[in-house]
Amino acid sequence: MNSLIRSALGSAGFLAFAILTATAAPVGKVEPVPAAKIVRSDPALDAVIAPGAKIERMATGFVFVEGPMWRKGALWFSDLRGNKMYSVSPDGKLTMLLDHAGGLQSFAAGANKGSNAMVTDKDGTVLMNQHGARRIVRLDGAMHMTTFLEKYDGKQLNSPNDLVFAADGSLWITDPPYTFFDPSNPNKDLDKDPAKQVPFNAVWRYKDGKLTPMITDLPRPNGIGFSPDGKTLYISNTEPQALLLKYDVGADGKLSNRKVIADLTKEPGIGVPDGLKVDSQGNLWASGQGGIRIFSPQGKLLGQIQLPEVAANVAWGGPDLKTAYIMGSTSVYCITLKIAGEKPMYFQP
Repeated sequence: MNSLIRSALGSAGFLAFAILTATAAPVGKVEPVPAAKIVRSDPALDAVIAPGAKIERMATGFVFVEGPMWRKGALWFSDLRGNKMYSVSPDGKLTMLLDHAGGLQSFAAGANKGSNAMVTDKDGTVLMNQHGARRIVRLDGAMHMTTFLEKYDGKQLNSPNDLVFAADGSLWITDPPYTFFDPSNPNKDLDKDPAKQVPFNAVWRYKDGKLTPMITDLPRPNGIGFSPDGKTLYISNTEPQALLLKYDVGADGKLSNRKVIADLTKEPGIGVPDGLKVDSQGNLWASGQGGIRIFSPQGKLLGQIQLPEVAANVAWGGPDLKTAYIMGSTSVYCITLKIAGEKPMYFQP
């Protein structure tokens, strides 16, 4: 989170991004967002987002929201820098689900030590990434927490960031070193932090009790998702090059034929490649400089959703998965779609 993020946000934007603290208690309230807009780069976007569709704000007042997941009639999400986990209903009812969600009682303002992405497991429990504790935990129906994954070959993971189930039931996880980001020293080399134990920043595959590094040559793997047929893996790399990548997926998760979908390093606008999702038609929705970009399965840019703040992630919601919920730093936004998002492996509507 060094030179690229600083340049993407500008000096004033970087300061807010790095040390932002909530000035008021978070509140759920559905309201229009006149400053948000949809940029249509190709007529094919009209089949995904109807002309005239409006972006709404669902809740606001957070520090830096991330890790969204639809579950049992509400959107669950993390405040990565506020150290809390919340849910918000379609009518804007906001509920705090978990305090100290990152596994630490407290940490410096601007640090990335709260909770992040989460996913429903086959038994109905929730797997949730903790940046602070550097592990993945399981949450039962009473929100009781037990450790699920925390080490590889006896070494503590970096900061599990995003995760998704593949069609074969394997769990894929990105593990960049952003827990080591120091707001007082934003240009610090995170890979040289003495607390870092794993020598690379992996994309992991967990299957049958075994954790395997599938990608080790990306400096900052972040968002992750699969095509609807499971044959393509999508990864965002945040920095120093801001890349959206895809890989062919073979037997036992073997990856090949890496290709760059987009290099956003020099693109204008605030933000960096972070979270991503794939919709039911195979379109890739990826955060990056200037907002959420939507690419066809062939890699053609269809359009872009621009918010008045950094867009970090997106998730599908509603019982029909036809609402896109966008994590916009201090706020949660939504927009109604004409098509459904890709249904998660163990979806609980």
